[in-house]
Amino acid sequence: MAAPRKIALFRLPSLPTIGEVIKLYKLRAEKQLSQNVLLDMRLTDKILCQAGSLRDAHVCEVGPGPGGLTHSILNAGAADLLVVEKDNRFIHGLNLLSEAAPRKLRVVHGDILTSRMDRGFPKVITKAWEDDLPDLHIIGNLPFSVPTPLIIKWLENISNRIGHFVYGRTRLTLTFQKEVAERLTASTASRQRSRLSIMAQYLCAVKSFFTIPGRAFIPKLENAIPGDRGWSWRR
Repeated sequence: MAAPRKIALFRLPSLPTIGEVIKLYKLRAEKQLSQNVLLDMRLTDKILCQAGSLRDAHVCEVGPGPGGLTHSILNAGAADLLVVEKDNRFIHGLNLLSEAAPRKLRVVHGDILTSRMDRGFPKVITKAWEDDLPDLHIIGNLPFSVPTPLIIKWLENISNRIGHFVYGRTRLTLTFQKEVAERLTASTASRQRSRLSIMAQYLCAVKSFFTIPGRAFIPKLENAIPGDRGWSWRR
C-alpha cells in the first residue's frame, strides 16, 4: 500500500508597500526630471477604473517609478504586466516587486520611446483592426517632460499600426499635465485647439476623466496644474 501523500501549501509573499520600497532604496522623485509620484492607492485605483476591467489582461505600464500604479494593476488581477522604466534608481525596487509577483510582472530598464513593444506581448492576443479591442492596455502616470513627444510617437504608431498597435486598437489610460490634457480634448471652438488636438481626435476617441489635485503628488505641485485627465483609446 502506498504511503499517504501530504500536500504542501505555499503562500506567495505579499507585495512590499510603496513606502517600504522608497525607504529601502532611498528613492525620491526628481523635480529636474519632471517626476511626480502618486502614492495614494485610492487615486491609483481610481485611475485604473477608467481603463475598465484588467482581470487577466495584458498591461504595459510606462514609467512606473517606485510602483504606485504597479501595485494597483497587480491588485486588479492583470495576468501579465510589463513595466518600462528609464530611471535606473527605480529598477531595484521594481525587481523586488517582480520577485513578489512571479510570472506576472516583467521589468524592462529602457526608454519607452525606443523600446520594441511589438515584441512585448504574445501574438495570440492580436485582433484585427476592425474587430474587438485586444486585451491589452497602456497605462502610465507620465512625467511632465515626456507626454508630447510620446503622444506624437504613439499617434504615428497608431496610424501605421506598429509598436503597441500591432496587436490592434490598444487602449491607453494616462495622466497628463492639465494643459496637455486640455489640448488633447479641445473642441473646434476652443482656444486650446492645436495640431495635437486634431491628430489625437482624428486617430483616437479621446476622453477626459478627472483631475488630480497637485497636493496628491510627491513632490507636491505648488501651482495646482497637473493631474490625471486620462486619455483613452476606445471603440
